[in-house]
Amino acid sequence: MFETVVVATDGSESTERAVEASFDLADRFDAGLHALTVVESDDPAHNTAQSLLDDLVSGTDRAITTAIEDGDPADAISSYATRVDADVVVMGIRGRGGPYQYHLGSVAETVVYECPVPVLTVRHLGVGADEETE
Repeated sequence: MFETVVVATDGSESTERAVEASFDLADRFDAGLHALTVVESDDPAHNTAQSLLDDLVSGTDRAITTAIEDGDPADAISSYATRVDADVVVMGIRGRGGPYQYHLGSVAETVVYECPVPVLTVRHLGVGADEETE
């Protein structure tokens, strides 16, 4: 069913489960896995992004194609998924506290609505009704 899985990650805690889910999905369907991170064109974080992707690759024995895209994150994720003929994009949602804890972050929301590829959003474990507040 899935031949190519793209996971979009920024290295944040909220995307950790999305990365895990993408690995699991790729394993279950013996699919190719692409790990993508996006930096703004003028962002000096390119080295940090490369380090993030290198850590993902070194943490597993599976083959992962990595990519760093420049520009608007939502546009870059959608464009990359289209370019590699992805079957699904996996990404985290940005949880917010209070009554908005189940709302998508702006990047995730834009990708869900605009990406021509199906998008699987994965909620961070720390976001939910059973979460204790401090």
